[in-house]
Amino acid sequence: MAAYEYTATDQNGNKISGIYDGIDSVAALRRDLAKMGDTLLKARRKKSGVSKYVRITPDEIVTFTYKLAEMCSAGLPIIRCLETLEEQTRNRSFRRLLSEIRQSVATGSSLRDAFGKHGNIFSNFFLGMLEAGETSGRLSETLQASAIYLEKQADFRHKVKSAFAYPIIVGIMCFLVVGFLVIFVVPVFSKMYRQMHVPLPGPTQALITLSTTVRNGWWVILLIIIATSLLLRLLWKKTNLKTRWDSFKLKMPVLARCYRLAVASGFIRTFAMLASAGVSLVKALEVAGAVVDNAKITEITGQLQKSIQKGNTVTDSLKQSGIFPPVIIQLAASGEESGTLSDMLDKGADFLDKDINRMLKSLLVKIEPTMTIILGLIVGFILMSVYLPMFDYMSHIE
Repeated sequence: MAAYEYTATDQNGNKISGIYDGIDSVAALRRDLAKMGDTLLKARRKKSGVSKYVRITPDEIVTFTYKLAEMCSAGLPIIRCLETLEEQTRNRSFRRLLSEIRQSVATGSSLRDAFGKHGNIFSNFFLGMLEAGETSGRLSETLQASAIYLEKQADFRHKVKSAFAYPIIVGIMCFLVVGFLVIFVVPVFSKMYRQMHVPLPGPTQALITLSTTVRNGWWVILLIIIATSLLLRLLWKKTNLKTRWDSFKLKMPVLARCYRLAVASGFIRTFAMLASAGVSLVKALEVAGAVVDNAKITEITGQLQKSIQKGNTVTDSLKQSGIFPPVIIQLAASGEESGTLSDMLDKGADFLDKDINRMLKSLLVKIEPTMTIILGLIVGFILMSVYLPMFDYMSHIE
């Protein structure tokens, strides 16, 4: 997806301009503008491919959604709500964003279309809930539900980041320590051993060769890294590499079960929220698949939609997919029988989140000491390789 700067004319012939995010071509931009009654005159893809609103955080989106829900429930007109929130926000990027959204709504755009112009800021779930709220006339309720969902999502991300903070810090420290020893310490001993004409054992020779390569050929290594990154990026866009990677994530060693649960939780919670807001089951499945952002899950979503359209129950469709845990299937069956499908699936997502938290804690208990041991072994190998010739030399002197 990319961001495009565009100029168009509205239904009254007035020129309008702005930035439209979350599309992949000018044709898509022209089509989306036409839906709103605007005619595209010219468009230019932003060079960076990144929105000017990149400094808007998920937490700010959550706070904004809560406030908008409260103001809508108080009966304030949507333009007034957006104007008030625009004045209250301290984030300049967010203020500009709200200004553009307010202007779009003022010129006749629906909320879904106005927010949809910034698809890299507002998720498919949020846009789907907006559309459902506008259509059903329950905007404040759907916004409140959206805020709760987005807050749970943000909390989960914070927990994952906090959980992996220590291993990441240890990994960085390991890299820095090894880099310092290889670049600065090893050359000193290498020079000393050359002057002393000390025979070098295999590990020491390998370490000195590595040190020399890194110090003298760092630019070659850097070029290789850049070239590899560009090649992977190209292959990611032009081939089915992303599909293969997404499939691998569902099967990768150690982390696969945790990732599958996270995918299932995000999918089920999104589906449940949209269904409870009055969105059709087929549309809710489509949005849920897009929110998860996994090519394999998108493929499974298509199969689920076809199954529902054929008249199968949600329970049978989920069971056939093979991606959802038994507890979700059981809760879905119970929900369909009692007429509380959305509530039961939401409870199922909560259960999966708790299971994920337990798995992360268990995994970290194993990762932290493992990384510490690995760091100790690496540093120990370097020090042993550096001092081994010295010990041999001293033994010969004795």
